[in-house]
Amino acid sequence: MTTTTAPAPGRPTAVEPGGIEAIPIEKRHGSPWQLFATWTAPNLEFATIFVGFLAVGVFGLDFPSALAALILGNALGAATQGILSTWGPREGLAQLVLSRTAFGLRGNAVPAALNTVMAGLGWFAVNSVSGAFALATLTGMPAWLGLVIIVVLEVALAFVGHDLVQFFERYASFVLGAIFVIACVAIFANPSAGAPIKGNGFSLAGFTLTASAAFGYAAGWNPYASDYSRYLPKAVSRKKVGLAAGLGNFVSCSLLMAAGAASASIAAPKGASPTDAFVYSMPVVVADLTLVAIAIGAIAANALNIYSGSMSFLAAGVRIPFRLRRAIIAIGFGIAGFVIALITILSNSTSAYENFLLVIAYWIAPWLGVVLTDRLLRRGTAIAEFVPDAAKYRNAAGLTSFLLALAVSILLFSNQVLYTGLVARVASIGDLTPLVGFLLAGSLYLALFRVIRPKLGGPVDAEPEVVVGVDAADTVA
Repeated sequence: MTTTTAPAPGRPTAVEPGGIEAIPIEKRHGSPWQLFATWTAPNLEFATIFVGFLAVGVFGLDFPSALAALILGNALGAATQGILSTWGPREGLAQLVLSRTAFGLRGNAVPAALNTVMAGLGWFAVNSVSGAFALATLTGMPAWLGLVIIVVLEVALAFVGHDLVQFFERYASFVLGAIFVIACVAIFANPSAGAPIKGNGFSLAGFTLTASAAFGYAAGWNPYASDYSRYLPKAVSRKKVGLAAGLGNFVSCSLLMAAGAASASIAAPKGASPTDAFVYSMPVVVADLTLVAIAIGAIAANALNIYSGSMSFLAAGVRIPFRLRRAIIAIGFGIAGFVIALITILSNSTSAYENFLLVIAYWIAPWLGVVLTDRLLRRGTAIAEFVPDAAKYRNAAGLTSFLLALAVSILLFSNQVLYTGLVARVASIGDLTPLVGFLLAGSLYLALFRVIRPKLGGPVDAEPEVVVGVDAADTVA
């Protein structure tokens, strides 16, 4: 059975064949601290800035309250990013494959499908639009042409695969980091930045909405976490892996969201696109550099979104008997995402983006509650026998807990334009859906695990070096 799925180290331009097979020991490479760049670069984009803008411009917080809520949400999302990243090196498996122990092979198709849609289509469209607007403002080209350029570059990176994506993120983090530090200095140096806005101040509703939106953004990377740590050597320091991934996520998100919150009080021309409004008060050179960075940041984020969206698609159990199946799927998602972005490119709906951020947190939070609880209950045990397709492993506790927590948390605590939950309507508490979903899912899974008693593996030390049979088509040469 073929298990070789990675290009040799040092060949980032070689197309990564295969799909979601476990990475064999001889193909492992890299340093845990490369994850700092991996999770810094994709957050250095306009979507991150806009979360901070929402806190002040839409949720009505003053700057200090907004900053506190943003840091809280980012810290929670970054902490779980670090924890999940430590899981990759042990079995060399992608995140939504590891999720099979908590949901079973068939049940795992639900979170895998959700992540496929959110990552490969939803986030892809959001980020591509912001990158296209940046190019349009910078060059004067039509926004649709900017979109074509952005999408082609994004898909090219994801098509080649893991090593090229990591290579790009590493160097993009240096370039984007330098430019956005300058941009943030320009924003904070503006006399109007962070100034009090009439009617704004602390409110519980605004605080929870902001924290939930920030968590939704930072934790939006959680279902991808081990996708980018699975190539690391098995004996790598788990502490370094967790710190690198978590800090990369937290520092980049917090810096740009703070700048976004401060920029909300700076006046911009009426009808300006979100990207135009952000750079409006900057010196011309800084504004142009920032627009370049926004475009590159969109590419950095969407290279991960398409790559991991493809991985999630395969993790759902889809059988595609082609050697380059992951790469082919990446092209498909790029085309679909381009169509969605093109349809919405003239729409600058703030409420639509706000709702998208919260919806992401709605499903990721209960998924986290289930997988983290499952991992805790399985500590010290092997999982190799449960994740292959042929195992046909079932675990009704995972999907039951996930769906119940998702339904209850949304029905009672959701605070959306289209629907407001019963508790959220009665009490002005903003949006506690992610918190309730996480705690309820974890508690339900803990109880059902003890009732259903899904199988546990033997000692982790007895686990094979390479888990075989994970991909539905991994016998294809």
